[in-house]
Amino acid sequence: MFQKIAIIGSGFLGLTLALRLAEQGNRVTVFESADEIGGLASAWKIGDVVWDKHYHVTLLSDSFTRRIVGEIGLKDDFEWVETKTGFYTDGKLVSMSNTLEFLRFPPLDLISKFRLGGTIFYASRVEDWKSLEKIPVEDWLTKLSGKKTFEKMWKPLLQAKLGEAYKETSAAFIWATIQRMYAARNSGLKKELFGYVRGGYARILKRFGEHLKEKGVEIRLNSAVFNAKPQSRKDAKVILEYQTQNSGPRTQDYDKVILTCPANAAAKICPQLTENEKRKLVNIKYQGIVCASVLMKNPLSDFYVTNITDETPFTGIIEMSALVDKKEFGGNALVYLPKYVAPDDELFEKTDAEIEEIFLSALEKMYPHFDRKDVSVFKISRVRNVFPIPTLNYSENLPNVKTSIDGVYIVNSAQITNGTLNVNETIQLAERFFEEYLPTKHTKETK
Repeated sequence: MFQKIAIIGSGFLGLTLALRLAEQGNRVTVFESADEIGGLASAWKIGDVVWDKHYHVTLLSDSFTRRIVGEIGLKDDFEWVETKTGFYTDGKLVSMSNTLEFLRFPPLDLISKFRLGGTIFYASRVEDWKSLEKIPVEDWLTKLSGKKTFEKMWKPLLQAKLGEAYKETSAAFIWATIQRMYAARNSGLKKELFGYVRGGYARILKRFGEHLKEKGVEIRLNSAVFNAKPQSRKDAKVILEYQTQNSGPRTQDYDKVILTCPANAAAKICPQLTENEKRKLVNIKYQGIVCASVLMKNPLSDFYVTNITDETPFTGIIEMSALVDKKEFGGNALVYLPKYVAPDDELFEKTDAEIEEIFLSALEKMYPHFDRKDVSVFKISRVRNVFPIPTLNYSENLPNVKTSIDGVYIVNSAQITNGTLNVNETIQLAERFFEEYLPTKHTKETK
């Protein structure tokens, strides 16, 4: 017999689960509080351009992403581009896109460069990531690269992503980052290729949604779930309570409910969890993001990613038009200016105009040729819970995916223990959860 299954959240994690469950013959409903699917991978309008709300890229090694995109019929729509990487350091923009440029890299002396390169190579060979969870990232990197290299290179990069939370972060974080970077350069080619699907994630998500509906999946947008509680009668395992924009509270019965929302939100939706479960969920620390999408007439540089070791109001520069054909952007350049911050950071309270002034003033100092008159659109996304911070002994303190409420599961990015948050990792998490926790065989009920 099929089962009635509800999935809370329509990011790639929830969508992949919905697909696999529907393929098994289940009756699946996806609940999404927003007015569109996609979660962190959703798209929006930037002026007349429709593109990703946050920056994303596909690596040749991202096998899970490539397989899903292929399953929904867009396999042949990938474009693969060789990219360049820059660094903004000591007030200068320098390239570090190949070995020769690495050896010429001005901020570090020759010995420091060799130690830095040795650290990256060593980390790429480490397999026991769990042992790294017990070591502070600062201690590990200082031991391998030296104090000078840590202060000049690693520390600014860690602070850019984690803020002061880097002090309580384990070495497993940088290990996972290096593993993904190394995979991009070790995928069968001598050069680094990054990819995107023509039309961006707007096109992928549109087709994914159509594909799910063809499989019988129901997607309920603008539907905020606020309670998932145990069965109150014999014919229902889980009672789900939700509310839409145009109605009051509604109730629906399900055999299983899978929450893919952030851990703290899951704790609120499931108040009947044990105190230990709720404690573990709310103790997971998240990092948020304030990210500006800037559409401008002229590019800043030919670097897809510019890492920053100087003090700037944003934590990096991602020039999407150095990867994506400018025709996608009406001939313009599209630049992302992300700032990773704690969920309670004051930047969330600043107005769009205040952030625009701060960010554009910094660009004027960094790029002498930049003219803010070239900016046609400056649009800001704010998300308070983006990715969990992998603190010391992180995986040992996670709550179980299968909760104490019969039929209720919580699976989200917090369960990515040996990787970094990206679309490929979330799809892989969904595939692994499906294989480990859900029945593998279903037969549709005969009507």
